Amino acid sequence: MASARRLKRVATSQPGFVSLKASSDLTNSRRKRLNKNKKKNWNKHSDINDVEDFLEDVRLQERTTGGLLTEKEDESLFFLDVGQQKKPTQTAEEPEEGKKRKGKSIRPLRIDLILQSDSLIAPPKDVLAYQKPNAKKLRRIAQKAEQLAAKGVVPRRQKRLLNRLTVEGLAKKPGSEANNNPDRDYYDLWGQESKSTADPWYLQQTGKKRVKRPEKMNEKPSVLPAVEVIAPGGSYNPDFFSHQALLQEAHDVEVKKHKEEGKIERQLAVNREDTATEETVFQEQVEGLLEEEVEDEEERVPNEEDDDVPVGAISIADKKTEKQRKRERTEKLKEQQRLTERRQTGQRQQLFQLRSIKANIKQQEQMTRERRKQRKANQEAQKAMPRRLGRLKFQAQDLEVQLSDELAGSLRQLKPEGSVLKDRFKSLQKRNLIEPRERAKFKRRYRVKYAEKRAFREIT
Repeated sequence: MASARRLKRVATSQPGFVSLKASSDLTNSRRKRLNKNKKKNWNKHSDINDVEDFLEDVRLQERTTGGLLTEKEDESLFFLDVGQQKKPTQTAEEPEEGKKRKGKSIRPLRIDLILQSDSLIAPPKDVLAYQKPNAKKLRRIAQKAEQLAAKGVVPRRQKRLLNRLTVEGLAKKPGSEANNNPDRDYYDLWGQESKSTADPWYLQQTGKKRVKRPEKMNEKPSVLPAVEVIAPGGSYNPDFFSHQALLQEAHDVEVKKHKEEGKIERQLAVNREDTATEETVFQEQVEGLLEEEVEDEEERVPNEEDDDVPVGAISIADKKTEKQRKRERTEKLKEQQRLTERRQTGQRQQLFQLRSIKANIKQQEQMTRERRKQRKANQEAQKAMPRRLGRLKFQAQDLEVQLSDELAGSLRQLKPEGSVLKDRFKSLQKRNLIEPRERAKFKRRYRVKYAEKRAFREIT
């Protein structure tokens, strides 16, 4: 023991030995000096553990007890234990009031207890749930309405609504029938039409009532069927007369086309008799020259009659006398009397012409009825005709007709004709569903250049 103390004393006496107290002083001397007056060093170099512990303790008390224990009353923290309370005895004759069934009371499930919140702090209020759009504007409108109501002033919008309700209230509304009435109307619960008893104006403003569809939209653009059945003569084994009728119809169509082509050729044809020759050209050039020479000679001959008339003479009309004016006035009165008598005579003669007048009226009415009937027939026929929807005119499709020597005796030998796609396309045009159109023609914008390659040139 003594030897150990001697060794320690020797070690401490050495010049390079640093004691524990000396080392602590050295570290304190080397510590970085901090300025705690600056805000950036407050949280970094300040000890706030005691503050955090205090806040955590406050939060724990609020979660477990619903508030701080120092603010709670003694009755809520302590109670007097007087032992187990005895349940009042009940006889079998006097059942417990409010007890609906025997057995244990219903307890919540364990899973529900686990999911329940164990915190006694009320959840935070949802601020957004209490916010309303344009709340300040609505509040200002409500205040203004209250001020007007206090003065006895009714807004114009509310006044119009009251007037409309009073007018509708005057109409007799049918009373609601009882459900046990066997004569009441049957109401289909699954029907498409909804039984609405609301105000029609309200339904229109809220968009719940459908807009009235125009009657024109319910009409078809054409009365023609989608698929037209060909005439009986178009069958693979038709009757002789029906086939001849179809051939006659196709013949009429071709004749009509031929006449239209001939008409165009005649209109564009040039008459050789009207062509210009040398004689006609010379006559056109000389025309008018001889007449001008004759007129010049006549102008050179002085007019003797014109010399007698003084230049600048003005003919003065003689003034009418009083006698002439009276005569004109009497003649005018006589003419008016004559016209009046003639009109009266004509009216008296019409009394004897009543039969002929009635016959004329009946004839005009008959003509009017016939014209009206013809007009309706033309309108009905116009519905089946294709209308002009675009710049092009509808051209009917050629009839698919087989000649007598081309008829097949069975479907197996029948040859297909026409195109189903073209037939449907023409049907849409004929029923006024699409406008007649023609295939777009490709037109190259630039000229194609051909270049001969060297390899091809060497071969050729």
